[in-house]
Amino acid sequence: MRVATGRVVDGKIVVDGEVLEEGTVVTVLAADDEESFTLSPDQEQALRLAIAEADRGEGVEAGAFLEQLARDP
Repeated sequence: MRVATGRVVDGKIVVDGEVLEEGTVVTVLAADDEESFTLSPDQEQALRLAIAEADRGEGVEAGAFLEQLARDP
């Protein structure tokens, strides 16, 4: 997983300093000047561990997760 920053130019997202292959699936989080968040060191470590799990394929697919949520009261 890579984190990159970019801008919208002529209605398209242009990523600064990164070369992404055609067809690469990306997730876009748009910065809002009025909102921000800060993680504690423990929260940042938990996030890094969760990302590492996902990179190893240890996550659960969204569809399966939602099905499980629907089944569990």
